[in-house]
Amino acid sequence: MEEQNNENQLNIELSEEVAEGIFSNLAIITHSNTEFVLDFIRVMPGVPKARVKSRIILTPEHAKRLVEAMQDNVEKYEALHGRIKTQEPPVLPMGFGGPTAQA
Repeated sequence: MEEQNNENQLNIELSEEVAEGIFSNLAIITHSNTEFVLDFIRVMPGVPKARVKSRIILTPEHAKRLVEAMQDNVEKYEALHGRIKTQEPPVLPMGFGGPTAQA
């Protein structure tokens, strides 16, 4: 039985650089028929230009799994810390997100 558990384990390595993380206060999501593209951006007050800090490309199946996992984690967080208050998202200028993703 223990052998079966060892076969299902995945060894994940996290480098120091990646472990530090990247702060993002804006995400833009685009998709094509084969992929979802998540661009994480840091917008600074008073700075008219923002740069994509990280891009993650997912298959549609993995995008759906991510949404479900995020929802589960938000529910667990709110159960411990109370409801997360959200504000209306800022209105972005046309073309801010760049071209629509295509396969």
